[in-house]
Amino acid sequence: MEKKNNPYLPIWFAVILIGGILLGLFLGNRIGNVNLFLSDKDKLKEVIGYVQDNYVDTIGREALEGKAITGLLEKLDPHSVYISAEEFNEANDPLLGSFEGIGVQFRIENDTVTVINPVSGGPSEKLGIRAGDRIVSVNGKKIAGIKISTNDVMRKLKGPKGTEVKVEIFRRGAGGLLDYTITRDVIPTYSLDVAYMPADNIGYIRLNNFAATTRDEVHSAIERLKEEGMKSLILDLRSNGGGYLKAAIDVADEFLGSGELIVYTEGMNHKKEVFKATSDGLFENGNLVILVDEGTASAAEIVSGAVQDHDRGLIVGRRSFGKGLVQEQLDFKDGSALRLTVARYYTPTGRCIQKSYKDGLETYNNDYYHRFMKGEFEHPDSIKFPDSLKYKTPKGRTVYGGGGIMPDIFIPIEKDSSLQYYNQCINKGLVYQFAFDYTDRFRSQLMRFKNLDQFEKGFIVADNIYNEFVAYADKKGVKRTGKDLTKSDRYVRIMLKAYIGRNILDNDGFFPILNTIDPGFLKAVDMLKKNGGKLKILHS
Repeated sequence: MEKKNNPYLPIWFAVILIGGILLGLFLGNRIGNVNLFLSDKDKLKEVIGYVQDNYVDTIGREALEGKAITGLLEKLDPHSVYISAEEFNEANDPLLGSFEGIGVQFRIENDTVTVINPVSGGPSEKLGIRAGDRIVSVNGKKIAGIKISTNDVMRKLKGPKGTEVKVEIFRRGAGGLLDYTITRDVIPTYSLDVAYMPADNIGYIRLNNFAATTRDEVHSAIERLKEEGMKSLILDLRSNGGGYLKAAIDVADEFLGSGELIVYTEGMNHKKEVFKATSDGLFENGNLVILVDEGTASAAEIVSGAVQDHDRGLIVGRRSFGKGLVQEQLDFKDGSALRLTVARYYTPTGRCIQKSYKDGLETYNNDYYHRFMKGEFEHPDSIKFPDSLKYKTPKGRTVYGGGGIMPDIFIPIEKDSSLQYYNQCINKGLVYQFAFDYTDRFRSQLMRFKNLDQFEKGFIVADNIYNEFVAYADKKGVKRTGKDLTKSDRYVRIMLKAYIGRNILDNDGFFPILNTIDPGFLKAVDMLKKNGGKLKILHS
């Protein structure tokens, strides 16, 4: 009898085979002994899904994606980073030139949030909140005495413009807690710490970053200082970690002539972009000194490099950080963001000042320590650059790439055995703490000083104040001992006055007093005063 072929038999075999494979995969997943084949098309997505479905502990997809992206970027370079939604505002606010909140500067003292100063014109100041007030609770929740962090306080006080926050405040002599309902508003932040005239014809500007408002702040400051007679300028970029590339270009434009190259950027997937100065600069001809140190980075190095490469001014201080990479930001819908390095920037002579990161992130981040241990902060001779990293400026000066901006005039960290007592007091934060407590106790008397001139002339760290500080430091374990304490005593008195000045007049009462014992600042002033006011550009 002839057998009939079943036309559906191959289909049934295929179904059984596929079913067997799927069952095997399912059982393998259950047993934990399977080698899954992931497609190459979207491997990362499949790995994340697999880990989320099968990992031994609970882990959310968002957290897993953040860890995966962070790990990936860390292998590329030190400045490509992932910023979570929670961290985004903290990372971006300083560069935007404003944030939304209640407008107070504060510090946490003895587990209590203490107002240092209300922001001028901000919602807190308008309601009468004062320096020295203690914020006890926010929206009915106690924040005093609970070891709250600064970031947690900021999260509670910041919020969208127009929203309300209720605070309870303790004020000395008020006889009870004060209730305030504050309507949040846009609070300006500033790149410019201070701008003033430290000597005849000499102006001083200090910047803390390069943000959206930096150009306007610097432009206005130069205008005002020129009206006061400025012929020479000290631009202090020490500890300035950088910021927006455009802000750096705009600031450099204030000092360079029309058409002069400021910086150019170039990357594998980004075409060369060239940025030149315009004719809008307000200070293209006066004497210029820029102060830098190991904390001067990125946008601050662009300005320093452009000025140095055009022989426009002198760079004074210590070798800068060495960040020559440009990041672009990609924003995600959940509020997080990715900053990816897309190009390198090059100074006008063609040097990239990015320091090496071939030895990994940990070595890169510990560069400060390695520089210190090599003695670089005391003697520049420890810094060796190969000939391939040497460049020449139009006037023949030798400048270097591959590791920050080398200053024209080196300023070592001050190491003086006669300053031991001063250094101990500063390093332990005793001067800062005592000044804070003193201001708090005598705020009503100190508030009579409305400006720096009044404060400088009217307030003296008299012997009774200084003796009280010495007794305070002694209780904290710092004894006033040593062979020659004259210099230490002078420095401590000046720093006490500077911190008290900051507590009542903000930075206007701080930096002008601090600068009187600052070696880099004093060197710059001395250079500008010599040679009949003509700054001599050095030649190699």
